[in-house]
Amino acid sequence: MNEKQTLRHWAIGAALGLTLSQMPFGTLPAYADSAPLQQALAQHLSAERGGRLPVEEFYRLRSEKPAWQSESAVEGLVAALETLENDGLNPADYRADRLVGEFQRSQRDGDSAQAAFDIQATQALLLALDHLERGKVNPRDVEPNWDVARPERGYSLLRVVHAVDDNDLERAFALARPSSSEYQQLRDALSHYRQIATLGSAPYLGAREESLRPGDVDDDVAILRQRLTLWGEPGLLPADSSAYPMIGVQVAGDRRTFDAELERAVKRFQRRHQLTDDGIVGEKTRLAINAPVASRVDQLRVNLERARWITPLQANEPRVWVDIAGFKLHYIRPNGQQWNARVVVGSPRRETPIIHSSISHLTVNPSWTIPPTIMREDVLPRVRQNTDYLSQHNMQVINMSGAQLDPAEVDWQRPGSVMLRQVAGGGNPLGRVVVRFPNNDMIYLHDTPAQGLFQRDQRALSSGCVRVEGVREFAQLLLQDSGSRYQLSSLLNSGGSDRNVNLPQRIPVALHYLTAWPNAEGEVEFRSDIYHRDASLLAALQRSV
Repeated sequence: MNEKQTLRHWAIGAALGLTLSQMPFGTLPAYADSAPLQQALAQHLSAERGGRLPVEEFYRLRSEKPAWQSESAVEGLVAALETLENDGLNPADYRADRLVGEFQRSQRDGDSAQAAFDIQATQALLLALDHLERGKVNPRDVEPNWDVARPERGYSLLRVVHAVDDNDLERAFALARPSSSEYQQLRDALSHYRQIATLGSAPYLGAREESLRPGDVDDDVAILRQRLTLWGEPGLLPADSSAYPMIGVQVAGDRRTFDAELERAVKRFQRRHQLTDDGIVGEKTRLAINAPVASRVDQLRVNLERARWITPLQANEPRVWVDIAGFKLHYIRPNGQQWNARVVVGSPRRETPIIHSSISHLTVNPSWTIPPTIMREDVLPRVRQNTDYLSQHNMQVINMSGAQLDPAEVDWQRPGSVMLRQVAGGGNPLGRVVVRFPNNDMIYLHDTPAQGLFQRDQRALSSGCVRVEGVREFAQLLLQDSGSRYQLSSLLNSGGSDRNVNLPQRIPVALHYLTAWPNAEGEVEFRSDIYHRDASLLAALQRSV
């Protein structure tokens, strides 16, 4: 269509009383009343100067031209914003439920209203991108000890502008959305569990004095089959011959019998919910099976938000991270291999904090200076009852200068500024190796003589520090991967105590709290909220922006 034809179509539309929004966008002449709108846009932008969102930069990259002056563009934005529900975000926070109506009103109300709407739509887009990339909730609002600044914008705003020009908003969101496989697996799981919620519920397993076990024949077994089918376990419900009497469906087995196939399904469910995978439905397994689907949806939303807080890994970057609620340590080595171990973390009374730091050194054959809280709450009451407690546990009394004191000369009702130190040895709770990194909470990773604790399913048992199964192998890998000349075996056999060995190259370490997270097979595991942190984060997510 040439310029004369374009003008003719536009004039006919005007004569028929059509508004600009009712005319096809492509029929508008390039210069049709654009100057007044751009002037109004410039005036409104001056009021946005200095805002948190890069609104001015967005329009500068567009040569100060409006972006949302056709209904199809606005509808495309709304459609893209509605997909954020799959990220656990609320599309209404970005005006998805209002933008079309606001656009239509602005088109009736002139240039200033149109310019104001254009900026509001851009703000909605940019806010959604910000929340996708860095999280809606500031971690410090719900995690008081959060110790790292929120990252600056990492996506390319120019590429976002190009995506807007192409009316491909999903491409724009993909620029900001975390690209890790774990995030995508959480996102897929949220979509799956929302679909489950639309299917209706299933009867709940009632409380029982005795556990349900393989081989049992019971009405509750039929309910167990229904609950596990709701959670996605296939093939547990035999066909109902009464539903299709004309085709002679054969009923495969008895719904009331706890057979081998059902036992395998129970074990899979238990593994995904951090339970002992014994195939027996006791109280803990029953409670997990009876969990409302909505509670799992909320749990996934909360952990998608936490996933947006995690700094993405760079290629070939070594990194240690402790999955606190999952009771696991993962070490991604420089060669890309991953070393994993079970860990014991802080109890609900003495939580392991979220930490971002870097491993600086090891302490071999460590003594243990008892932290003030443990000394005050655990040790002093025992010493007051029996001063022999100190010698029985190889504990020394020292002053603030490190000089050893006679326990008999200390008033244990008012001990003042004395400290207690347990000497190195087999009974020392730190074991033979400590992995240290700077932090404000005196937290470290360490060995332990209590190796049996690693066999438990629930391992929130320590006083805050993290005990690592196989820590000696881990320490040797840290020495090797950081370029150290030392061998751990030689250091352990060299005698003496409290030998500090610096790593030539520090290795990043992060301790994170995640109550839903994919395992190595890509299945999302649901963990106990051992520190009761989910509720406050969910409440913050649900608050309107």
